[in-house]
Amino acid sequence: MHNFNPWLLAGGALSAAASLAHLAVILGGPRWYAFFGAGKRMVRLAEQGAPSATLTTLAIAAVLAVWSAYAFSGAGLLPRLPMLRIGLAAISAVYLVRAVVFVPAVIIQTGQAGTFAWVSSAIVLVFGLTYAIGTWTAWESLR
Repeated sequence: MHNFNPWLLAGGALSAAASLAHLAVILGGPRWYAFFGAGKRMVRLAEQGAPSATLTTLAIAAVLAVWSAYAFSGAGLLPRLPMLRIGLAAISAVYLVRAVVFVPAVIIQTGQAGTFAWVSSAIVLVFGLTYAIGTWTAWESLR
């Protein structure tokens, strides 16, 4: 086993909280989808009771839960998961790319970026930096 890594512990906690938040949105219904910044189409699907809104949100929650498990594995709290180093590097990259690309993409698509785009990008930037620092500091011990 490798040394305890507080950065990956924090990253795992952040991803777990985000996963739980997505589950809460499903339970909260259309108003929660709207409040948490889901697009108009997703809110409309939730209003219509379309299974795709729930399934999409469940899929996101599941991915975030797996990412949390990878961080907790890298932090030394869970047994080693397959392809741990590559997995943590990829998770870091996805979070960081999402943080940097989302606002410009929204601006290109709609002509402006609202509060959700800016706030969610800042949050995801923190997630990505937390994973990246944790992965970098633990790299050798993750062999």
